[in-house]
Amino acid sequence: MHSPQPTPAFDVVIAGCGPTGAMLAAELRLHGVTVLVVEKETEPASSVRIVSLHIRSLELMAMRGLLDRLAAHGRRRPVGGIFAAIPAPAPEDLDSPYAYLLGIPQPVVEHLLETHAVDQGAQVRRGHAVTGLEQDDDGVTVELADGHRLRTRYLVGCDGARSTVRKLLGVAFPGEPARTETLMGEMAATAPPDEIAAAVAEISRTRRPFWLRPAGTGVYSVVVPAAGVSDRAHPPTLEDFQRQLRAVAGTDFGVHSPRWLSRFGDGTRQADRYRVGRVLLAGDAAHIHPPIGGQGLNLGIQDAVNLGWKLAAQVDGWAPDGLLDTYHAERHPVAAAVLDNTRAQQLLLSTEPGPQAVRRLLTELMGFDDVNRHLIEKITAIDVRYDLGPGPDLLGRRLPDLDAAPGRLYGLLHRGRGLLLDRTGHLAVGGWSDRVDQLTDPAAALDAPCVLLRPDGHVAWIGDDQPDLDGHLARWFGRPAR
Repeated sequence: MHSPQPTPAFDVVIAGCGPTGAMLAAELRLHGVTVLVVEKETEPASSVRIVSLHIRSLELMAMRGLLDRLAAHGRRRPVGGIFAAIPAPAPEDLDSPYAYLLGIPQPVVEHLLETHAVDQGAQVRRGHAVTGLEQDDDGVTVELADGHRLRTRYLVGCDGARSTVRKLLGVAFPGEPARTETLMGEMAATAPPDEIAAAVAEISRTRRPFWLRPAGTGVYSVVVPAAGVSDRAHPPTLEDFQRQLRAVAGTDFGVHSPRWLSRFGDGTRQADRYRVGRVLLAGDAAHIHPPIGGQGLNLGIQDAVNLGWKLAAQVDGWAPDGLLDTYHAERHPVAAAVLDNTRAQQLLLSTEPGPQAVRRLLTELMGFDDVNRHLIEKITAIDVRYDLGPGPDLLGRRLPDLDAAPGRLYGLLHRGRGLLLDRTGHLAVGGWSDRVDQLTDPAAALDAPCVLLRPDGHVAWIGDDQPDLDGHLARWFGRPAR
């Protein structure tokens, strides 16, 4: 006879306090879920690596009232030229008020998201690595490196590419191992700028990826092929950069005083399942790919926003049957598409004659606005359409931040609830008002009578019929409250 398990101390334990884990913790706290984030590192990352927040991530930050805080620490730049580094202008009239990239130090993103989660009531414990787990019908027992055991109702592995949670679950991680490796960093250089620019222009014709791009007065963003594939757990040294620059360019350009140094490979893998019972995976624990196009951090944040409200509904007891399983059903294909586009981009960086012929052809095609737009929308994730069944093209897509009284639409989504945007004045959320807000605005800039938005901003229903609306409210938000 099994002894009874102790009452869970937390509704959800999250392994990993990177951007994905911190964002998920904050999303869960919007719904009152008790959350503990355990992070094996004792201190936040200190390397000042610059990342780009893409359009869809900026939209999600606006939905939660975080964009202004992030924008204060970042720099806007156009979205053109980010597919395989093929020079192309930013497409005109992208369907978002946030049609730019926000370059921002990754430690700043992590700090702001962690602070946001803590402000919402999440607990964060650093220096605590997950080493074991056991799950049953009622919850998950999580064992930490110090021997301490925690009881939780659900566990989410946001613990990176080498995810311990994924390995403990025995979830397969099929794909391709890294075959090439690239060094990336920021450092000062003493060579004259015109000499550096001329050398880069000549070498990048035959070697990719390779560049030294200005990143401040006397400081350059440096990317150079590595000598081989090594253990990414150990960061490269300045001497590694100097040696590889001399091997490729014949000079190290006098590089010194690095701000940060890292390496990345072209390994590409995806977990075959994002959920096993009461344990789920998100972010790099679920998928890895080369950083070309800068999609990785963005993909993880978007995982978190898709999962957060669904897991909260499960914890709170109002989730309709199968809601939590839609996390895998929706996000697995999105990540698979990202893996494919990074494979394609990586191939286009090859200096072999065949890939170079394809690159020249694609460069011509990107001169057509529709092609350029299609690729940029793909990279920045504003093309995502979840399969919610038959219906208009808008069904399953994210709704842009429209003008809607009394301001912009995303200002009404800060609490992470659903939203009925009604232009008819005849519909109501009724018994779902504890989970779904309502805005009646006949003048809303929307080419539909009414839409039902999920907490992640995707359109769950379009129409003007109350019984039909009630059916879709039940599908996504469970039974109405009595």
